[in-house]
Amino acid sequence: MSDSQTSSHPIWTNRWTYILATTGAAVGLGNIWKFPYIAGENGGGAFVLMYLLCILLLGLPILIAEVMLGRKGRANPVHAMLAQAKNAGVSKGWSFIGIMGVAAGIMILMYYSVVAGWSLEYVFQSATSNYMGKTPTDVAAGFGVFAEDTTRQLIWHSLFISVTAFIVGLGVTRGIGNAVNILMPILFLLLLMLLWYAYQNGEFMRGLTFMFSADFSKLTGQSLLTAMGHAFFTLSLGMGTIMVYGSYMPENQSIPGASVTVAFLDTLIALIAGMAIFPLVFASGLAPGSGPGLLFETLPIAFSDMWGGAFFGTGFFILVSIAALSSSISLIEPGIAWLEKLGITRIAATVGLALLCWLGGVASIFSSEVFDTLDFITANIMLPLGGLLIAIFVGWRLGYTRVRKEVTGVNNGLFNVWFVVLRFITPIGVIVVFYESIKGLFAA
Repeated sequence: MSDSQTSSHPIWTNRWTYILATTGAAVGLGNIWKFPYIAGENGGGAFVLMYLLCILLLGLPILIAEVMLGRKGRANPVHAMLAQAKNAGVSKGWSFIGIMGVAAGIMILMYYSVVAGWSLEYVFQSATSNYMGKTPTDVAAGFGVFAEDTTRQLIWHSLFISVTAFIVGLGVTRGIGNAVNILMPILFLLLLMLLWYAYQNGEFMRGLTFMFSADFSKLTGQSLLTAMGHAFFTLSLGMGTIMVYGSYMPENQSIPGASVTVAFLDTLIALIAGMAIFPLVFASGLAPGSGPGLLFETLPIAFSDMWGGAFFGTGFFILVSIAALSSSISLIEPGIAWLEKLGITRIAATVGLALLCWLGGVASIFSSEVFDTLDFITANIMLPLGGLLIAIFVGWRLGYTRVRKEVTGVNNGLFNVWFVVLRFITPIGVIVVFYESIKGLFAA
């Protein structure tokens, strides 16, 4: 694969590179544990149907809009928004969308790399059979011991940031493009391998029932809010990633078609992950807990008591690490692209931002308050606000004619439906998610 250039801006010539890169950005740690769990807890198949509806009304409209802004601007999020604002004859203040997206990506990577380091620790623990043959209590307690070991966390955090910086520092094609072309197929293969392992060794039908039996009685107002929130966050919207990857997108690639493919692959990976995880959890008589406990306590217990547990446990945590790495690359790239535009070399920009993220990670390791604050501000304020502003800017400020010229590959009827949804339905949905996310701040 080679770069073509538009005003010295790199463009991926392979259409699948864009799809794999954007899917890699969307697929992260949350896909592996969060979506399968919340689906099972909120009515299984009934929740999945609701989630897909929310993807159509919330996720896809903003995804298409953000990709369009990136490809049209052929620049980093800040300069892409400046160019689009100028073309539309509106305030340059709209570049705030790009600035906030770049900042959000850096802030997320500060704590995300710490969690990714945990997955590297468990690759090592699985490969060395560290937790094999231990009692469930001892295995579960092992994560607590590791969480108190700041030295080991620093080592893994530093390694993860270094690998991320090395890949991104090589450039858009040699680094990011080649990485996703290798990493994402490996991720798919590992996922299918683990699915087979779960089918052979786990309570497969019970896992499928947990995730897919359509129990509409479990659907509540909170279920809808959960579906809306996850549909928005799972596609990495509002953090500049989609915009900067859109700027590398080939000119002749359909934005709606590629966006639908990314959303489909993101959802498919999450569902397959659940089909691989929960049969193993149930076969070990364990509860399908949510959060880091599922990955780093429950699953090691399951692997410790199964045939081939060390081998397949290693494979699983490599899978988790690849998912984390593909996301981390996308988190730092918008900031690097922005600094490059300001005249800083890619190597210097990469080293500088990587060092900043490393320092933020160190602070997160030594202070849970720093960790939680970074998580809350980005997930509950910056990303929803960014997505809302993108919907308003494209839907209300760019104008129908400009947007229609760029969003090709669909007939007028489908385009008009998307444009109406983006203008009216999507902003309302994001406002609801935004309100629910921050209302706790104002609770008495």
